[in-house]
Amino acid sequence: MRTTPDHRPRARRGVLSRLLAVGASAALAATSLMSAAVPAAADHGGEPDFGPNVFVYDPETPAAEIQAKFDQLFAQQEENEMGTNRYAVLFKPGQYDVNARLGYYTSVAGLGMSPDDVDIRGAVRVVGQSDPDSAAGISALTNFWRSAENLSVTPTDWSNQWAVSQASPMRRVHIRGTLWLEPGNAGYSSGGYIADSKIDGVTINGSQQQWLTRDSELGDAWTNGVWNQVFSGVVGAPEQGFPNPPYTTLPTSPVTREKPFLYIDGSGGYRVFVPGLRRDTSGTTWAGGQRPQGHSLPIRDFFVAKPSDSAAKINQQLSRGKHLLLTPGVYHLDRALRVKNRDTVVLGLGMPSLAPGTGDAALRVDDVDGVRIAGVLVDAGRRESETLVEVGDRHSRRDHSRNPISLQDVFFRIGGPWVGRAETSLVVNSDDTIIDNIWAWRGDHGNGIGWSQNTGDTGVVINGDDVTAYGLFVEHYQKYQTIWNGENGRTIFYQSELPYDPPSQQAWTSPTGKGWASYKVSRGVRAHEAWGLGVYSYFNQNVDIRADRGIEVPKTPGVRFHNMVTVFLDGSGGIERTINDAGTPVVGSYGTSTIVSYP
Repeated sequence: MRTTPDHRPRARRGVLSRLLAVGASAALAATSLMSAAVPAAADHGGEPDFGPNVFVYDPETPAAEIQAKFDQLFAQQEENEMGTNRYAVLFKPGQYDVNARLGYYTSVAGLGMSPDDVDIRGAVRVVGQSDPDSAAGISALTNFWRSAENLSVTPTDWSNQWAVSQASPMRRVHIRGTLWLEPGNAGYSSGGYIADSKIDGVTINGSQQQWLTRDSELGDAWTNGVWNQVFSGVVGAPEQGFPNPPYTTLPTSPVTREKPFLYIDGSGGYRVFVPGLRRDTSGTTWAGGQRPQGHSLPIRDFFVAKPSDSAAKINQQLSRGKHLLLTPGVYHLDRALRVKNRDTVVLGLGMPSLAPGTGDAALRVDDVDGVRIAGVLVDAGRRESETLVEVGDRHSRRDHSRNPISLQDVFFRIGGPWVGRAETSLVVNSDDTIIDNIWAWRGDHGNGIGWSQNTGDTGVVINGDDVTAYGLFVEHYQKYQTIWNGENGRTIFYQSELPYDPPSQQAWTSPTGKGWASYKVSRGVRAHEAWGLGVYSYFNQNVDIRADRGIEVPKTPGVRFHNMVTVFLDGSGGIERTINDAGTPVVGSYGTSTIVSYP
């Protein structure tokens, strides 16, 4: 999401003003660049070779050295939205004094077993960017592709600011104070995702248009909301209130499995913890210092890949039973990576990109139990791919309910860094798959952008049964954004902008009427349920483009939708109905249409 009208309702400011009065936001002190810390490149003393773009610190490292590295990375990455540099900064257990500002493709993580093993005194923050198109002069609408995981932050300012939009997750983080989610001055923001985290103080939503918080703990108030705020299994969540306030609150999450994470054990060895499957959950996995359910893998069980490694070499290691750890960078692939063995973990450090170049997929996962795919970007190539990531195949029928496949923090792009083309970004054929924070994005800005350049029909197609999705962000594709063919599917939080750039109504007409719905449940589906959905329009070609509906589903009692909103953001045309024939038009000027329950 990128554009929002200046006449949109402003967020309420009472709590923010009160907090600002307590202490003014201090600017980060400029730090002279010192010699860079030695990256984890030399395999000495049992230290894995993570390559030159991973920086590992311990409590003995001078604070000025760590601060200089963060300042250097931020100066390089602050505006490097479509660049190819990728970085990860890792902290061994201990306490650190640092104010870390994160730019694009920068990930920060602790290496403890608990988030409280690493305490950052200062901030791990994302700030707003200058935006001359916004009345506020600042926004977070393009603060994508960065992350914070497995650490605690004790703010030394009045808050820890995390002003992000899509593809910028916060996982396993303990904020020992106030969390501020907007860029300031009511500048626009389009997030966002938090999971397995604890916020001790107030969470200031501010201008955030939508947000998903899953299996976490809020120690104080969550302030206001704009269109769609969803809480699933969150202790201390605000009460159900949609549409005013726009809160969808589920007391528990039906089935979850947290993202694998890198840590250091008591003897100093690197391992990856693989969390176990949980049902009907709420709160964090680490509250009270308990060890989460799951098992641990030594780093020697992983092939630690570099961007220079070929797809053939990586596949050879996978076929031998190795797990895969992708270090930061762009992996140009001449064939798909193939995951064939059950329980394989594919884990990215520092937002690595898989970039197919021959028209093949980037990644194919066989219909086997327990595969985890986490922390990767997938960039379509110039030669069109039928699919970028495929889970299972069209003949998949196995029951994975006891050990499902999961995809977490997997982000797709068609166009942006370069011209890209793919018919479908993600196809899920395997039953029981868990999708946890996906952003599938046909680019609306960057390189290679245009109706006939970065072509993509559909973002996500679900063919498997009993698939559960948390945090499904799908935007700007040229036909349906999401197609759900499987039975007993569940979506908890959905955010989608329709394409900005249809050149004419004739070019953008579906078999069921004007335009293409964003979320499509196929005609034969008998059971499906979804909570907290937002579909938005901004047709910017100065042509009156209409979508007959934002959501299109079969009219059957087993297909149930809760708390939906369609919004006219700007431009021309708009959306006639919210779901099927229900809802009011949002056409020609700013407006919203909300529906609490359908049918």
